[in-house]
Amino acid sequence: MSFRFVHTADVHLDSPLRSLALRDERLADLVASATRTAFERTVELCLDEAVDALFIVGDLYDGDQTSMKTAVFLAEQLRRLDRAGIEVFIARGNHDAASRVTRELSLPERVRVFSGRGGAFELKTKSGLEVRIHGISFREPHAPESLLPKFKAKVPGALNVGLLHTSLAGADGHDDYAPCKLSELLEHGFDYWALGHVHRRAVHSEAPAVVMPGMPQGRDINEDGEKSVTLASIAEDGRVTLEARGTSVAQFERVQVELAGLDDYEAVLVAIRRALERAREAATSEHLIARLQLSGESALGFRLRADADRLLEEARLLAADIGACWIETLELALSAPSQGERPVGANPLLQLGALIEARLLTSEAFRDEARAIVQQLRTNLPAEGRKFLSQDEAAHEAQIDSLIREGSQEVLARLEARRLEEG
Repeated sequence: MSFRFVHTADVHLDSPLRSLALRDERLADLVASATRTAFERTVELCLDEAVDALFIVGDLYDGDQTSMKTAVFLAEQLRRLDRAGIEVFIARGNHDAASRVTRELSLPERVRVFSGRGGAFELKTKSGLEVRIHGISFREPHAPESLLPKFKAKVPGALNVGLLHTSLAGADGHDDYAPCKLSELLEHGFDYWALGHVHRRAVHSEAPAVVMPGMPQGRDINEDGEKSVTLASIAEDGRVTLEARGTSVAQFERVQVELAGLDDYEAVLVAIRRALERAREAATSEHLIARLQLSGESALGFRLRADADRLLEEARLLAADIGACWIETLELALSAPSQGERPVGANPLLQLGALIEARLLTSEAFRDEARAIVQQLRTNLPAEGRKFLSQDEAAHEAQIDSLIREGSQEVLARLEARRLEEG
């Protein structure tokens, strides 16, 4: 006998895929419905596997929703589970706490939503096992303190599962919400901790199980890789079996293209196509959305920077020819060949580049000016727009260094383009 369930979190229903510099009409319908499709696949997995329950651990919505179309879609999907006798347990997260849909949605009988006070629901599985599902919802969009003290002790003689939307001890790119230590979860004695909030899947412990399922559909390049839900079962003796099941429609990936030694534009296009083909083959979702990252020492560095718009369009044509492959944007991290391969004096632009490297980039006065420009930019940007600027001092200095180098390369590229135009 076992208790079988699907565990998901951070669905962010109807959240747009955010990296859309894409702006491709053919892709518009796909990305507009991606989060819905991923949730439908989660429901279909529950039905196909005839599980006992579905756990949704926070951020089912994407904040202060204004359209009730989201509520209608969700209610339809939950009714499918209700008709099949599958229980649904929902712990609201930080985004759900701000959602109007959360307050107005009418739910089917088998859907249980935890309150902000916390509590536990009793469940008897189809195979006769006694289960207690413990959980708590966010009352407000922020939860700076641990919510673990609100969980009751495990119930002896039953399988115990806890639902908690938490950042644990902290995670890059995620606010610290309902923080707690892994050791505290383990000491609580539950058989399975179903977590949410961090968008990348992680099994923090197998016995007892502490699982962050990740999100079912990524929305930008910072949510790259395959996205999934967790299909799990707990045996009568407490042994847990875990399996990640893919749900994403579109998969974001950074695709590296090494251009070292290439001095022919057509050879660059061949390298890009091969890299995209490998990435497309490796991707597990139906669609690949790639950020091309071109790097290496190449004599074409200046030309590629000067013709970046043309290169992007040609890369998009290559992706379209491969099929189910899209280019979000491209990043150029190219440098001119070193002096050991090509004398600096062979090209006045290389001489200028060497001079910038030796004098300008090491000038503290120049860096002070760059810092002032970045600070002015930070002041003028709205709060949401400041996120791309590093907050940590060391990271801030590294970012300034990167911006200076990128800027100098752009200047040299434009000069090279002008030189080529004038013959």
